[in-house]
Amino acid sequence: MFNPPDNTAPERLINARLPRWLLPAAWPATNGQPALADIRIAQGRIIGINPCINSAAADTYAWDLAGAVVLPALVEAHTHLDKTFTLPRMGTVEPGLLGAIAAMMHDRSSWTPQDVAQRAGQALQWAYTAGVSHLRTHCDWWEADSVPIAWKVLAELGDAWRDKVVVERVSLMPLHLFAERSTAKALAAKIAASGPGARMGGFVHTSNWNPAALRHLFEAAAGQELDVDLHMDEELSPAACGLATTAALVKELGFAGHVVCGHNCALAALADAQALATLDAVAQANITLITLPMTNLLLQDATTGRTPRQRGITLVKEAKSRGIPVLIATDNVQDPFCHVGSYDPLEAFAAGVLAGQLDAPFDVWSESLCRADWLRAGPATPPLQIGSAADLLIFKEASALSFPSRTHERVVLRQGQVIGRHHPESTA
Repeated sequence: MFNPPDNTAPERLINARLPRWLLPAAWPATNGQPALADIRIAQGRIIGINPCINSAAADTYAWDLAGAVVLPALVEAHTHLDKTFTLPRMGTVEPGLLGAIAAMMHDRSSWTPQDVAQRAGQALQWAYTAGVSHLRTHCDWWEADSVPIAWKVLAELGDAWRDKVVVERVSLMPLHLFAERSTAKALAAKIAASGPGARMGGFVHTSNWNPAALRHLFEAAAGQELDVDLHMDEELSPAACGLATTAALVKELGFAGHVVCGHNCALAALADAQALATLDAVAQANITLITLPMTNLLLQDATTGRTPRQRGITLVKEAKSRGIPVLIATDNVQDPFCHVGSYDPLEAFAAGVLAGQLDAPFDVWSESLCRADWLRAGPATPPLQIGSAADLLIFKEASALSFPSRTHERVVLRQGQVIGRHHPESTA
């Protein structure tokens, strides 16, 4: 088992086990497994990744990882920093998504900038220690004529954390706010003027379904050159058609921004032909899907005293087979939507592996934790390229076959420097 000798920045990592998705097609194999890697680092950047053949050179400071599994820095593609850690002050919460929304609406009336900053700051510290380098947070925005307290606080935190974690903000707005085209345009202008890292978002659900409002949202976002990130069909109703409508709108409008749709639970409730046709359209529209297995397993098909019959996650295998980018993220943490969580994306990943029966979690599906490029427009740029920052996680007790088991202990490198050795909760 690998044990780092000290916190001195290594210049070379030998015998590192990288996932197949990160390796070129011609990478050699040994006994059916990818050959171990030799990763060279200089001035905090990757200068070489090659099959490991020779032992460490005498003139470099090298760590022999002894086959320990290694991933690039993690991405938290969908969180709610404004809501986080509110659970201790909650009373009884009715089961299901709408019950959680009602509880949060009551709590948010007492939010202050100091309250939001303290809770969200703690969340960012946990994420950073876990190895997250890129985090996207949604922020409740329920009134058309005012900017939420949390929106400004999250912008300030993003600036304060910019050297550690890239923080992006998404305005989580109910669809009815876009019913009037003029209001949609005004909201988009506010978001665009609020600083870097802002995205336009909305809550799309059969309880507020309005196809004209969804169109206005995209038209307004296009006018301000904003990317869009939607809470999509977070339910198990076969009547939900938000994702299919979004794919059609993106194509019809020629929307140039990047589009992300989170949740998409209703796909699991559709007949196979309809669900697969929807995914075909999503693939053509270049939409990224995000699945949130922890929260969806807790909220979907939830009734007091009754064991849920449905898993509540979206069709991740079918999406991936069509080339659709699929990310796995944490979502809510210790609030009425999800009572558990620690801003360690591997916790959500483990739930997704079990709920989705995902094969080859390390070699195939770990990609869904590391692709920040899937959150923006432009060509795909996988991490750990020559010249990119040496942002790495070394899981000294895990194996590729049992991953993500025994991943709590990890060594986190940022620009080649050791920033931590422990599970995030141990340093909170």
